[in-house]
Amino acid sequence: MRIEWWILVMVYITATAILFFIPKNKIRLAVVAALFKQFITFLAGLAVVELGMLEYPIRLFPSISRTSFTYEYYAFPVICAAFNVWYPNDRSHALQLSYYAGFTSVLTFVEVMIEKYTDLIKYIHWEWYITWVSICLSFYISRLFCNWFFQKANA
Repeated sequence: MRIEWWILVMVYITATAILFFIPKNKIRLAVVAALFKQFITFLAGLAVVELGMLEYPIRLFPSISRTSFTYEYYAFPVICAAFNVWYPNDRSHALQLSYYAGFTSVLTFVEVMIEKYTDLIKYIHWEWYITWVSICLSFYISRLFCNWFFQKANA
């Protein structure tokens, strides 16, 4: 088995393990965050691939979609759920910005390493800083949506 398939298996195992650490009282928040993130990544991921900016040479369901099912529909939404569940609401703005920067930087670093050393992703008209900005922006949008959603639910 190629290293790419082992990485995909490890991503599924890690993302599933993260789900087990979500507190029971925040499962609704996690579900809303993950589903909303899937909506965002469906649109953005499909657009980026169809515009020829990225390519996923090795992926699940290659005859169905040219995007990475593993990343766009499972791993990234699970990480977004964790991001929202453990977001430091009542902390300083500096800590909140650090939280965004930390999550975004780790995901960007992992993607750059995967792009450099495997065939799971190939940058065509793309750079690491575009990934960083798009991930950070998607976290921000999902955070706004979750705040709006649960503000309406609690009203």
